[in-house]
Amino acid sequence: MYDVGTRERTLALVAQGRSLNSVSKQTGISRAAIRSWQTRLEPLDRGVPCPRCSEAPTAIEAPSSYAYLLGLYLGDGCISAGKRGVHSLRIACVEAVQIARPDNKVSRVASAGCQYVTSFSKHWPCLFPQHGPGKKHDRRIALEPWQQQIVDSYPWEFIRGLFHSDGCRITNWATRMVRGERKRYEYPRYFFTNKSDDIRKLYGDTLTAVGVEWTSLARGSKPFNISVARRASVTLMDAHVGPKY
Repeated sequence: MYDVGTRERTLALVAQGRSLNSVSKQTGISRAAIRSWQTRLEPLDRGVPCPRCSEAPTAIEAPSSYAYLLGLYLGDGCISAGKRGVHSLRIACVEAVQIARPDNKVSRVASAGCQYVTSFSKHWPCLFPQHGPGKKHDRRIALEPWQQQIVDSYPWEFIRGLFHSDGCRITNWATRMVRGERKRYEYPRYFFTNKSDDIRKLYGDTLTAVGVEWTSLARGSKPFNISVARRASVTLMDAHVGPKY
């Protein structure tokens, strides 16, 4: 007998698109057992009411954590459809996923160069209505009014989630002549890179709302980058976001 955690970790590997044969070899669990778990996902979604799809939608619990998780999802998150209407959310932050759906287990799945965090629920598409077929930058991404209210209330959490998924803090340097001597100056800079025009706009609009000055930076003909380089704005970012580790 395998516990629920083992089943969820195994199904998370399958959710990555791997074959039953490769997952079976890695875990030592038979393909027949894995296949049977795929058809019996119902127990893994414990029937906890969804705050969004009920007849009278309720407020999101821990809205600040949701704002952060929303940023992570829009950056690198992925929702995949499974059997019997159950969806898997794959993302890179255990705590935020657990807070969003506290009654669903969260599984960590190691992969080359990273660690996926996966949780199963029928209601991930309710909590993230931006889910849809294809890549995010190939479809329109817009927040629902209730999501925008959360972002307006917790803008730094949303910014932090986006940055932790698709951002970086670097040190730029430049030289100039001072009294005949060339001196080197270093200064920090924040970058956010995303192919989706809509997601970059959400990031930029939220930066503006908290008083951060930013510019679009094109590499070649592709304006995929948002840069924060002014000293006062970098100070704000350092205070509320900081480098990611």
